[in-house]
Amino acid sequence: MPTKSPAQKRLMQAAAHTKGGFGGVPQKVGKEFVKADKKMKSGGVSLSVGRGEKLPTSQGAGLTAKGRAKMNAATGSNLKAPQPEGGARKKSFCARMSGMPGPMKDESGKPTRKAASLKRWKC
Repeated sequence: MPTKSPAQKRLMQAAAHTKGGFGGVPQKVGKEFVKADKKMKSGGVSLSVGRGEKLPTSQGAGLTAKGRAKMNAATGSNLKAPQPEGGARKKSFCARMSGMPGPMKDESGKPTRKAASLKRWKC
């Protein structure tokens, strides 16, 4: 599981590099957190359309159930399926994603993954 704050990151770094641990955190736990942080920094989890982990833009982009399961297992997160019919998650997603920088169409005029996901969520 990656660290969630700068203070936690410093603590885990100290625990990982101090024999016997640091601040009540065993060295082994500190090393696990440092390893997870490095994995997230290096690009995180690799997801592919070909392996069925995410949808192509022609089908609305986004992760499949298999992709969400892989991401949850690798990062300790709790991703859920899209909620395009309404609810608090839809409002939150639409507000966040609509404000993201980037074009809605690529150079050839096709919709980007951003545009496809907004369409799939019916934003």
